[in-house]
Parts: sequence; structure tokens; C-alpha cells
Amino acid sequence: MSEDYNKPAFKKLLDRLQEESWQLELLISGFAIFGLFSAYPALEIKMAYHQAQSDNNLFFMLILLVALSACSILIFNLLLHVLLRGLWIGALGLRYVSGDIDYDTLNYSTRFHNYLKNKVGSFDKYIARLENYCSIIFAITFLLIFYVLSLVLIVGVIAVIITVFLNDHSYKDVSTYFGIALLIFVVVGMLLTFIDFITLGFLKKKKWISKAYFPFYWCFSIITLSFLYRPLIYNFLDNKFGKRLSLFLVPVYVSLIWMTSLYYNQSNYFNFIESSGNHVANSMNYEDMLVNDSDFISSIAINSKVISDPFIKVFIVFDKFIEDEIYLFNPSLKPEDDTRGITSEISSINVGPIDSKLKRDYLDTFNSLYSVEIDSTVYKTNFVLGKTIKKQNGFETYIGIKNLDEGKHMIHVKRKEIKESDTISKIEASIPFWYYPN
Repeated sequence: MSEDYNKPAFKKLLDRLQEESWQLELLISGFAIFGLFSAYPALEIKMAYHQAQSDNNLFFMLILLVALSACSILIFNLLLHVLLRGLWIGALGLRYVSGDIDYDTLNYSTRFHNYLKNKVGSFDKYIARLENYCSIIFAITFLLIFYVLSLVLIVGVIAVIITVFLNDHSYKDVSTYFGIALLIFVVVGMLLTFIDFITLGFLKKKKWISKAYFPFYWCFSIITLSFLYRPLIYNFLDNKFGKRLSLFLVPVYVSLIWMTSLYYNQSNYFNFIESSGNHVANSMNYEDMLVNDSDFISSIAINSKVISDPFIKVFIVFDKFIEDEIYLFNPSLKPEDDTRGITSEISSINVGPIDSKLKRDYLDTFNSLYSVEIDSTVYKTNFVLGKTIKKQNGFETYIGIKNLDEGKHMIHVKRKEIKESDTISKIEASIPFWYYPN
């Protein structure tokens, strides 16, 4: 079975499939575009959630980054492919009606007649060129996804080496030196692989360089999973048309990334996306204004911009740094084994409940770190662990404000931190609100 590719019958089958591949291309592109447009918003919401939660979850962030990048590449390339295939089908239909281009019938001047005949050429040549564009774009679409995956895998390997061998390890440990050597090998190999990639295989052409480069090439073919798509790469490299089109798409992608960052600036003094303050009321600091599925509290928020109830809710998003600071102020809470990170519900079945006193000490420490002021008046707070409607983890408290005057007020959330062995108080958020009781 593995030798079938050498048989004439198999080659004829491939030639026939090659001629009819456009139907499969359009079918796959149509289903893929529909699925991608359905999946992209969900991935964006998930990415926004992890960014707002500040949970420093490298593993999930890398997966989401790959998924979003792959979706973006697929959507752009497949839409371009469908557009060109539609143009190709239209050209075929027009050829059936009117045949080739008859430049004599156009009755242009000699100058334009000769120029168009040389530059535009025959209609069949145009159809063949469209066919080449469509086939190469369809193939390179999935190759680019593997490139993105390769980059993320390399970054992931570097992160794993640092975490396992170099994080909180002393230079007395043998594992530290092994980690340093391994990190140097990966970084050097990454640079050599990148140079070989952008020079279209220059390091493979020189005899003495290729001998030194081969171990890196072999290792990175496993790390980047390039053994899965290597035949596609070399098939592109031995085709001038495919190589030129591949290089042309790179500046196109860079331009698209740049274009997505553009926005219209309406003012010389405000950009309308800055954080809340005395003169700015950013909607991200008000929980009832986060109406879009991708809107999440990034740090601190109150329940509403206009308060009519005799109380106000303050919510602080939980992140790893908050817990690290709690350990600084209360070292007795720091466990011997840090179990934060990826875990399984199955593996946590046998883990006993945490002592309620430790939980109380944890919240007491948190309450000693954070304080809330309204118009320079300090209010007593009692933060507890809670969740928002959108399932964001954090700490929440409610403050009575029935004695406040009507109108605008400023709420300041302050946090203690240790700086150069001194404890200072720092403003984490300043949020304006308006109080109009019912």
C-alpha cells in the first residue's frame, strides 16, 4: 500500500483529482469560513476574560493565542480564496460565451493594441494565472497556521525550561546549569532556524555550515512539528511563482495588523479610552455598563455610574499578584507547596478542606491591605470572595452611602505595598459616580 504512489494508476488518479480539486477547495472553504466566523467571537470572549482576570495562565493564553491567530489567517486567506475562485469561475463562464480576447475588434490605437497584447495576453493565460493563485493561496493558508503553531511551541518550550530548571533554583543545583545549557541550545537553535527560514534555506546550502546546523534542524523539526508539513515547504521553495506569492503575503499580513490598530482620534486632549479619574468616567469601571460579551472588569469596578440605592458595591478582580502580596504581609499564610496553576478535579478529590481559620486570616489580611475612600472620607469595608455575573473571580464589599449629598462623588480604592522596606499606600483606582437617591 505504501508503494502505490509509484504506480501509473495512482499518478493518473492524482492528476484527475488535481483537475477537480477546485470543487473540494470551495466546499472546504465554505464550511471553514462559516465555522470560523462562529468560533472567533467565542475565542475573543475567552481571551478577554483571561486578560481581564490577570490569572497569568500561560498555558491557556498560548492555546487561545494560537487559536485566534489561526482563525484570523484562515478567515482572511479563505475569503481571498473564495473571491478569486469566484472570479475564476466567472472567467470560465465568460470564455464559454465569448472565447478569447480579440484585440483587433477593440479597434484601439497601435500603441495600446501592442501594449495590451503584451501585458494582458490571452484570456486562457489569465484563467491559468487565477488557477495558480487559488491553488497556492489555499495550500499556503494551512501552512501559515503551522508556522504560528511552531512559534508558539518554541516559546512554550522556553517557558517550560525556565519554569522547571531556572525558577527559584540556586546556582548550587546541577539542574540549574543543565537548564542554562538547554536554554542556550534552544535560543541559538531558534535564531538559526529563523535565519534559515527567511533566507530560504541558506544554512542548508553551505557544506561546513550545514554540518553544524543539522543537529539544530533535527531537534527543531520535532519541537515545531515541521515533519508534518515539510513536503509543502520544499514544494513551495522549488516553485518561483509560489515563492513570490508567499513573500508577497507577508507585507499584506503586516499591513492588515497595522490597519486593525487604527482608530480616529477626536480630541487633542482626550483619547476616550484612558482610565477613570476626576475628569474621566471609563465604562470599564462600571459593572452595569459591561453590556458586550467581551467586556470584563480589568481591575476594579463599582456597580453603576449613577447610584440610587443607599449603598455602593466595590469589586476587585482576583489575580496571582494579590495573593503574592498577601504572603508578603502575612508569611504564615504561604504554603510549603504552591498548588496554583493547572490542576484536575480528579486529582483534587483526595485533597482535604482548607482550615477555615486560614481562610479568615487570608481575608483579614486582604482587608488590611485595601481601603476605600469617598471624597477623602475612609469607609469601613469587609471584602469577601465573590463572582460577577460574568463569572469573574474577585473580592466584593458593600458600603452604605445614604448620608452622602446628591451629585458627583469620587471613590478611591487604595492598596498597601512594601517599597524599599517601607509600607506605603497607593491609589489603585479613582472612579467618579453620581448619587441621586430615590
